Amino acid sequence: MKRLINLTPTKTTRWLLGILPFALIILVYIFASDARLAENASDKLLPSFGQMGETIHTYVLEPSKRTGEYLFWVDTYSSLKRLFLGIAIAALIGFTFGLLTGAIPTFYAPVAPLLTVISLVPPMALLPILFIVFGLDELSKVALIVIGVAPFIARDMQRCTQEIPHEQIVKAQTLGASTWQILVRILIPQLLPRLIHAVRLSLGAGWLFLIAAEAIASTDGLGYRIFLVRRYMSMDVILPYVAWITLLAFVLDWLLIKTSHKCFSWHYQKTQ
Repeated sequence: MKRLINLTPTKTTRWLLGILPFALIILVYIFASDARLAENASDKLLPSFGQMGETIHTYVLEPSKRTGEYLFWVDTYSSLKRLFLGIAIAALIGFTFGLLTGAIPTFYAPVAPLLTVISLVPPMALLPILFIVFGLDELSKVALIVIGVAPFIARDMQRCTQEIPHEQIVKAQTLGASTWQILVRILIPQLLPRLIHAVRLSLGAGWLFLIAAEAIASTDGLGYRIFLVRRYMSMDVILPYVAWITLLAFVLDWLLIKTSHKCFSWHYQKTQ
């Protein structure tokens, strides 16, 4: 008799098993929604899929009577713009400091302890300070993402730099390579696929900081809209927006994976 630990599902079975939890969640929600709406047709806690569809249709395809904008797309654009800008700046800063602290001991000594301390500071605790210093405009929201994500990427890049075999650096110096050439020709190419991996891992935190900043001080964005309608218990808006954020996060993660495999195929051949 085969042990469970030795059973490997086929590709089709893996797909079915992967879909199964989502199907169960949807079925449980449908039954719970129908039960609540049967007792109270005006219940807002668990709206039906039909109610959510009608509401989102209004947000997606009908302009706002107040502003004339398509709120769903305006919110999506605003949030993605802030997220992309914040993650890009955080990746640049984190990669630079991680590379230098991991490769140059004289840079590591003064900067690494500071980097460790900064990474331990809760970014949300700094949000009021950011609003005071930068105001309530876009800069404070982007700054929160950068402060929250950059230290994580920097420490991960520092670790990855230190894991690169030292023999490569010794051989390069034997051939007359300078510090700059070692950084550009040896370290950076090997760290770029790892940077993409670090960005993938930091996207969840980036979304968290984005939603928090938009909820507190914003006039548009996915987080702003969710916290705006919560006072009316508009779950027919909140649930689709949460599902949309989840879908966007999944697509971004998938695009990063494909980009990494496309641009750095040699890295994955080496690690297989």
